[in-house]
Amino acid sequence: MSVDVQQPPAEAPAPATRTDVLKASPPMFRTPTVDRVTRVHPVVPVLVFVPAIVLVALAAESRVGVPSLVGLAFAGWLFWGLVEYWTHRVVFHIEPEQGFGARLHWMVHGVHHDHPNDPLRLVMPPAVSVPGSAAFVLVFVLLFGTGSGLAVGVGFLIGYLAYDMTHHALHHHTPRTAFGRRLREKHMRHHFQDDTRGFGISAPWWDLVFRTAPERPDSRSR
Repeated sequence: MSVDVQQPPAEAPAPATRTDVLKASPPMFRTPTVDRVTRVHPVVPVLVFVPAIVLVALAAESRVGVPSLVGLAFAGWLFWGLVEYWTHRVVFHIEPEQGFGARLHWMVHGVHHDHPNDPLRLVMPPAVSVPGSAAFVLVFVLLFGTGSGLAVGVGFLIGYLAYDMTHHALHHHTPRTAFGRRLREKHMRHHFQDDTRGFGISAPWWDLVFRTAPERPDSRSR
């Protein structure tokens, strides 16, 4: 008669380093197929939104002309910055302490703060970004008419794509310009110094407008 005895591991696993924790990618859902949808390669938003932007821009240009398209798209881009800022500040940073609300917050944004270097959770899954952005464009069309609404939507979609790409770059690329380095410093301060400041990612000027720019230590404290 044999006895099933669990053998001890040959070597105890090494404790996780801070680097390992920051880039870890814990599951959100128990079902692997569903959980896989929460991980997105950064090229996916480009493949999805660039053709959409081109098609919407062509449809808008045929109705309002190039000058109006440019002006209305600029307005849509500015509006995206406000949506980005207030969504990040109000929606993403509502932090219930327990229950379903706490779980939902962790899935929406808390996981990113716990593991900010997870390379596949830095851009929004298309399952969320596509219907969300389409709803905004539909609202623009209802408010301003087909041509003008689509033109505003072009700028809004460009702003969203810029946000996704900027956010990924701030975490995984070394900026070469002074503006890029300042933008990355600002975002890292949001993650590691004070998450009640620095809500603008691709539109950092709204933090100046609403007085939530991260505070920089003076030369003496450095």
